[in-house]
Amino acid sequence: MRTWFQYAGGLPTYQLWQVLDYVDAHLTQDIKLADLAQLLDMSPFHFGRMFKQAIGVSPHQYVIQQRVERAKRLLSQSDRAIIDIALDCGFSSHSHLTKQFRQLTGMTPKAFRQG
Repeated sequence: MRTWFQYAGGLPTYQLWQVLDYVDAHLTQDIKLADLAQLLDMSPFHFGRMFKQAIGVSPHQYVIQQRVERAKRLLSQSDRAIIDIALDCGFSSHSHLTKQFRQLTGMTPKAFRQG
């Protein structure tokens, strides 16, 4: 699911979509700032500033948010083990997912699934 952004500075829309598509396609992998910057032929520093200006969060925080959103979908749609969902969403462990999930949603993955 895409969120529509109004261009308010930062990356032009076509470059932003290029990065967002890349993140979505590579969410299970280790996504580095340098990799995203290279997509647009920018320095990592400049890319990070432009990305944050465009959508309001850092590239790293955006990736975490997208991983948590994918985890929420998987938790709602299946009864798979939380560790398997964590790994499928690009988290390194169950506890890594739980920490990030709790920071963004205020609850644990288990509580989310039960709720």
